[in-house]
Amino acid sequence: MKKRTLGKASPLEVSEIGLGCMGMSHGYGPARDPAEMTKVIHAAIERGVTFFDTAECYGPYINEELVGKALAPFKGQVVIATKFGITIQGGTPGGAQVVDGRPEVIRRSVEGSLKRLGVEAIDLYYQHRVDPKIPPEEVAGVISELIAAGKVRHWGLSEASVETIRRAHAVCPLTAIQSEYSMMWREPEKALIPTLEELGIGLVPFSPLGKGFLTATIGKEATFGKDDFRSVVPRFAPENLAANQSLAELVCHLAAEKGCTPAQIALAWVLAQKPWIVPIPGTRRIDRLEENLGAANVSLTSADLDEIRAALDAQPIAGDRYPPALAARVGK
Repeated sequence: MKKRTLGKASPLEVSEIGLGCMGMSHGYGPARDPAEMTKVIHAAIERGVTFFDTAECYGPYINEELVGKALAPFKGQVVIATKFGITIQGGTPGGAQVVDGRPEVIRRSVEGSLKRLGVEAIDLYYQHRVDPKIPPEEVAGVISELIAAGKVRHWGLSEASVETIRRAHAVCPLTAIQSEYSMMWREPEKALIPTLEELGIGLVPFSPLGKGFLTATIGKEATFGKDDFRSVVPRFAPENLAANQSLAELVCHLAAEKGCTPAQIALAWVLAQKPWIVPIPGTRRIDRLEENLGAANVSLTSADLDEIRAALDAQPIAGDRYPPALAARVGK
């Protein structure tokens, strides 16, 4: 697999497609068997993936433990990204999530993540959500100390505003910003992507397959269990699933033209936007992993991209991507 570089001031080389590991233990139904998920992670490595994404709050904690144990034999060969800044009340599944970016919380979080991941330093450490009560300069200062101490190598922000990115980057250069970005959510094109290009910061899109919708396997009658995050996402409410089927049909049409699957055309489109964009689709199945990685072999010309952009511009998306309580935590 080809490599891409995230960031210019503090560059980090990773595989051009990474693996989002959250769904193995959190967010999309019950946690899966760690042994089976380890097989998926190892299959990714065998196919050239070097970039793996997790977070302290996934589970909570058990996803970092899974990723750490699975990648233990490959130290020095892979890049692990994890996150701080969302604490779980009670530290147990189902506990309320609280955004907390206080310096003492960051210092405590990094020690926990290092232990669970079984590493001496975290390759890429994101602030999971910006805490509006803590100035970004203060967070960046703490990260600078952790980098100087050898506990963190690179850092980033997730779902942050352009203003916060600029302020944080001025204190401690950012390597990457994580944000949702896909054919289904193109808001980053307005201000985020131009800012990252200006500053020389990489973009790591999560949910590049629209939380599964862009695979064209989620019909208008689909339902989701209470332990599936999509059960509370307005975009996946019955009326919006029905309204958005035209997007699924568009993706199927584009895929048929290129002789690939809908998931592959959706990922290839993300990859084609900028050479410093590295999507991290998640999966719990080796066959889906192989399908996703096959997107790297789908070539899109400038004419293709113009055609797709025009089609997407004409395609309204029904339903917000977050319920109100979660929407209030992004863009800070």
